[in-house]
Amino acid sequence: MDQNLYRKCLVILSMMAMIGTSMAAYAGTPWRTASATFYGDETGSATMGGACGYGNMWDSGYGVATTALSTALFNDGYACGQCFQIRCVSSPNCYYGSPATVVTATNICPPNYGQASNNGGWCNPPQVHFDLAKPAFMKIANWKAGIIPLSYRRVACKRIGGIRFKFEGNGYWLLVYVMNVGGPGDIKTMAVKGSRTGWINMSHNWGASYQAFSSLYGQSLSFRLTSYTTRQTIYAYNAAPANWSPGKTYQSKANFN
Repeated sequence: MDQNLYRKCLVILSMMAMIGTSMAAYAGTPWRTASATFYGDETGSATMGGACGYGNMWDSGYGVATTALSTALFNDGYACGQCFQIRCVSSPNCYYGSPATVVTATNICPPNYGQASNNGGWCNPPQVHFDLAKPAFMKIANWKAGIIPLSYRRVACKRIGGIRFKFEGNGYWLLVYVMNVGGPGDIKTMAVKGSRTGWINMSHNWGASYQAFSSLYGQSLSFRLTSYTTRQTIYAYNAAPANWSPGKTYQSKANFN
């Protein structure tokens, strides 16, 4: 084999080994049963912020198609960003035809041990429960129902553009909120690489945020991300310029399928 062709083949195979696990599209899960309530009003203002750390949901790209999850689903924040297709079932309050809608996990529905699991403590373990933004609830059922039986499944998140990284911290501590994640929607592990460093593993802070205790000012930054669900790994090279600063959000060209 021609040596130049051989080298090109090696390069292609190396690239496939690096990103090949990210090429298969996430297929989702079978339908399962749960229950659902809602919080806030029709504006969705009460859903801004939340345990995942996305802040203003409109700015983050999620809008009001969002949900808080009971601890059985929230998984210590690793479920942040996951997408669920939901529909009301077996209730006179369901809309005709049991229409489905898709919501993104952005918050936690904490347990309420002062109330029974079937009477107010809807999010008590091991209950599987969705506390929806009211506009999302109103897409599938009459809001006057209060609580409804639900059928749900995980689906691939359809996002526009690459993963976004919102920076906080200081010169020796970088805190990154990860948003707009496609495919499985979630992150298990993350690493950062400065233009003058090797790969530095980041620890899970809370929700959808990861941190690194290192001086990275004045360096362009790349990220390595692995999905919690699929274990697929992708690389977001040069996601932030050398003059990055806390408080700003940077969008990469990389995303999961």
